[in-house]
Amino acid sequence: MPSLFTKIINGQIPCYKIAEDENYFAFLDINPLAIGHTLVIPKKEVDYIFDLDDTTLAGLHVFSKKVALAIQKAVPCLRIGTAVIGLEVPHAHIHLIPLHFVHDINFGRPKLNLTKEAFEETVMKITSFL
Repeated sequence: MPSLFTKIINGQIPCYKIAEDENYFAFLDINPLAIGHTLVIPKKEVDYIFDLDDTTLAGLHVFSKKVALAIQKAVPCLRIGTAVIGLEVPHAHIHLIPLHFVHDINFGRPKLNLTKEAFEETVMKITSFL
């Protein structure tokens, strides 16, 4: 059965898409820790990130770098933090999170409740730097 993320890639579930190429896909997290919190995934459905073949894993990080640099230009922050938790959805993914402080990447914190308009504005800002 396809993962939630595979359904997003296939357009069966809507998302706020940031970037896509033939192998990778990036979209805003709908339960973000910060404005600009983005998920980057391989289109190849593999549950655990370290089960990805080396080429796909390396490509995922290179694609994430491109997206992270655009986020950093679009969203005021000191750095873009990365996290791989791997428990939420059985599809390998990297979280890119704008940071001001180390606790900004604490997944135990309350998530932001953003409007559709706020998500759309964030997509426009980030994609303008890609």
